[in-house]
Amino acid sequence: MSEPTNPTVRGTAPTAGPQRAIKVALIGEGIGPSLTPPMHEREGAAHGLDYTYETWDLLALDLPATAIGDLVAKAQREGYAGLNVTHPCKQLVMEHLDELDPHARRLGAVNTVVFRDGRSIGYNTDFTGFRAGFAAGLPEAAARLDALAITQIGAGGAGSAVAYGLLSAGLAALTVCDVDIARAEAFALQFRALFPGADISANSHTEAAVRAADGVINVTPLGMKEHPGTSINTAWLSPRQFVADVVYRPLATQLLTEASALGCPTLDGGRMAVNQAVDAFTLFTGRAADAVRMRGHFLDMIEHENARAAEGAAR
Repeated sequence: MSEPTNPTVRGTAPTAGPQRAIKVALIGEGIGPSLTPPMHEREGAAHGLDYTYETWDLLALDLPATAIGDLVAKAQREGYAGLNVTHPCKQLVMEHLDELDPHARRLGAVNTVVFRDGRSIGYNTDFTGFRAGFAAGLPEAAARLDALAITQIGAGGAGSAVAYGLLSAGLAALTVCDVDIARAEAFALQFRALFPGADISANSHTEAAVRAADGVINVTPLGMKEHPGTSINTAWLSPRQFVADVVYRPLATQLLTEASALGCPTLDGGRMAVNQAVDAFTLFTGRAADAVRMRGHFLDMIEHENARAAEGAAR
């Protein structure tokens, strides 16, 4: 496995060749409700492309996560432009690829696979997606990351992408809190090795870490419809801090709603969800996706979901 000599990054997509039917797919478990396929297809239509995005749900197909190698080979054999990969295959897929973008290799996770010139290339658009969403949604904080200290709640997979996105953009200091302090400490150790110039630590005293931060980011599932609540006590927050969440169902989580009421600038989880799709679309098609338009697609779908839920509750 090698690294591509000229990895594609935001804004430097390869030139699109002759127009053809473009097929991509999402592989993971329980992915039926994903908004990524319709986001991609709407953007493809806006570009006048014959663009199809499928879901290959491992649970529906009765396949184990270890089948990812066979599925990558099948997609490549059948002429797919690429794949998005989600839980539980982001690490497993790496050994089945010909090349890895250097950032995906360092991060240790791939969520986007592109088939190009007979080779399979792995990228990570989760971290670029969060970084771009942060810059768009919290521009003042993004402009001074090199002077900020941020506390991140959670040390799981989403947390890795968020931390990598911020640190690669120049974040000065990151404190990681997790209910499993050993996991938080291992996380901090990993990222200190990747970013030796930054101040990265784990803290078992969440209240102190939150109060001392310039901004707080939730990367846990808390706040989802299935996991209501908040990962911190919002009484610890003050208006001088920004608050971000990676949860986007609901878009206005309890954490963001309470933080906003306190006067904190906030960043919703839809920013990361949209911008990872923006970067993947560009990689798949060679065309620069319109991030504003794709966020419009996303917000429209969320609004329709909420309207259907309200109708169902009223019956």
